[in-house]
Amino acid sequence: MTRLHRTAKEIHGTVADGYEAVREEFAAFVAEEQPDYEGQLCAYVHGRQVVDLWAAGDGAGPESLYGVYSSTKGAAHLVVALLVQEGTLELDRKVTYYWPEFAAEGKGALTLRELLAHRAGVIGTDGGFSPQELADDRQIAERLADQRPFWRPGTAFGYHALVIGALTGEVVRRATGRTLQEVYEERVRVPYGLDFFLGLPAVHEPRFRTAQPMAPTAEQRALLDSQTTGPHTLAAIASNRHTAEPTDLELLPNDPLIRAKGPASVGGVASARGLAGMYAAAISEVDGKAPLLKEDTAAEFGQLHSVGYDVVSRRHKSFGLGFQATADAWHPFLGAGAFGHAGAGGCQAFADPRSGLAYGYTRRRFAFPGGAAPENDRLAAAVHRAALAE
Repeated sequence: MTRLHRTAKEIHGTVADGYEAVREEFAAFVAEEQPDYEGQLCAYVHGRQVVDLWAAGDGAGPESLYGVYSSTKGAAHLVVALLVQEGTLELDRKVTYYWPEFAAEGKGALTLRELLAHRAGVIGTDGGFSPQELADDRQIAERLADQRPFWRPGTAFGYHALVIGALTGEVVRRATGRTLQEVYEERVRVPYGLDFFLGLPAVHEPRFRTAQPMAPTAEQRALLDSQTTGPHTLAAIASNRHTAEPTDLELLPNDPLIRAKGPASVGGVASARGLAGMYAAAISEVDGKAPLLKEDTAAEFGQLHSVGYDVVSRRHKSFGLGFQATADAWHPFLGAGAFGHAGAGGCQAFADPRSGLAYGYTRRRFAFPGGAAPENDRLAAAVHRAALAE
């Protein structure tokens, strides 16, 4: 391994032989960033850690934990994939087979496959959620069971940003008698010692780094203001901005209730090591343990299921089953069937089964314009090139 020397930007970490270009790309990016930039980059190839880099502020380091927003959905749906793989869940059964109350308001024909592909149409509720409800997947599911869908289920797709984990989590709970978070803890996080929590224990709270709000330039602020949507649009409902207490997504991880309960759509707390380690375990042998997912399971969950015009975001989106189809959604240089999930604050995490690459990236300050931060294009490409050259 090649060890980095400390610089004025406080870049630290190691890269494996052959991955020196990743270190250079990371250093070049950090040099261009704001002085208070703080982030982590980690990658595995065929189960071997090849990149472990971080640029830290005072008190931060490789074991620091960050809110990972929608990258949480990757952990949630790895649980679903495991349960499908072993036959506990069946993708083409109706959701009501597991959760009868979901049939209300014309949702009875929806299958689990369609739910995972963001085709249910229950992106939120007419009245919205309180902050306490948003932290509790059980309460979200109870409210959504009675909700009339915002489009006919199965006929279109739109990003269920704050609720998809609660919906699929309720199916998990009905099928297993345990919460999705409990299954994840027992079957994924603990066996691999992952710093990726769905429900952060109090003992780890000192490691958490509070999320910092976006710091856009004047031009970026003008662009954001020009894209503001009305309070009753699908986008506003999906992001819970139509309520008396609208959700501040940028600072959502700073709510201790969100961190403690770990709602399966947005409440995860992780390091880059935790993100990359989870995806490495999903597709590769790690520390003598067989991959969590069989090849057929990984292929099915990474297969394109909803592609095209997302009626919530009003832009092109690509989803597999619960996961984003990462090659189409973010990084076209990745292999077909790559799957993962970005987070609104700028983090990114995915697995590319064809190259054996597992990737994790975190940052503290919310990135413009939201979603996988732009630097992921160059960082992920550098790791991918090195992986293919092995």
